[in-house]
Amino acid sequence: MIKFPALVINFKAYEEGTGRKALRIAKVAEKISKKIVLCPQAFDLNAIAKAVKNPVFAQSVDPALPGAHTGSNTCFAAKKAGASGALINHSENKVSLNTIKSLIELCRTYGLTSLVCAQNLSWVKKIVKLKPDLIAYEPPALIGGSVSVTSAKPSVITKCVKACEKIPLLVGAGVKTCEDAKKAVELGAKGVLVASGIVKSKNPRKVIKGLFESM
Repeated sequence: MIKFPALVINFKAYEEGTGRKALRIAKVAEKISKKIVLCPQAFDLNAIAKAVKNPVFAQSVDPALPGAHTGSNTCFAAKKAGASGALINHSENKVSLNTIKSLIELCRTYGLTSLVCAQNLSWVKKIVKLKPDLIAYEPPALIGGSVSVTSAKPSVITKCVKACEKIPLLVGAGVKTCEDAKKAVELGAKGVLVASGIVKSKNPRKVIKGLFESM
């Protein structure tokens, strides 16, 4: 399980978050805090998990057991590669509710922390019933943009926190500044997910340090 308040860095498939550049960001994050969660691409996961002591999450996993499933990223393989958790149902890689349920169960089987994304309050309520370890509220329209979810949807964040009951809620989408991260925690969230704000930054260390220390 990750430590709170949590900063989760999603490397997505950005060129700046690939290969040696991804490893560089991971090592920068580790120097700031070993509590920061890293979500690198599948090809970089094992190298990063070996290089740093931070929790490393798979960006996605597939609902398949080890076997004849060409192209599948199984929870078994993620665990063997060094992952301690998995990001599920990101808006750029959505899956059905039934698949989410299967993936949560597979994560539990293989000892992976399940972090499930929800695009709105309605989906938060549906996902809560499946009992994942963590939920991330990320409205798709704000992802990668200049407006943070904390300023655009503060009342929705509060409602999502309440709907999550005992399941920790993280928030993401447009989160880039210290003020964004601080506001998220003030609204009841247990941390933030950040991608382009860190990975595409000219000074990742400064951004990571500022976000982490502001919560």
